[in-house]
Amino acid sequence: MNIIFGALLIVLGTLLAHPLAANAADPPDDVASTVSHDAKAVGETVKHDAKVVAEAAKQGAKQVAVAAKEVAHGVAASSKEGAHEVAAAAKRGAAKTKAAVKGANSEKSENKPARSPDDKPAQ
Repeated sequence: MNIIFGALLIVLGTLLAHPLAANAADPPDDVASTVSHDAKAVGETVKHDAKVVAEAAKQGAKQVAVAAKEVAHGVAASSKEGAHEVAAAAKRGAAKTKAAVKGANSEKSENKPARSPDDKPAQ
């Protein structure tokens, strides 16, 4: 009896295995629509996230540009101030040089004897 019952189960399992396997391979119709809906939702989420990231990058770039502009203005102002200081120092140096040259010329004229009209420069 056990042999007959075992054989019957094997035959029944073989006969039912094929139709059950065929049904397991085909997904239900609502699964395809669910997958399509999920794919659209994921696509929309990715698109939204990409827009958020792009906007954040844009705002970051604006902040960097503003900071760079402020730094550039500071550098320009410092350079201008430095140039004015250099120009003022150059003027003071020129005035001192001019005074020194005048002083040297006046000292030379004081130390020179008066020329006579007969003296001619040496050649």
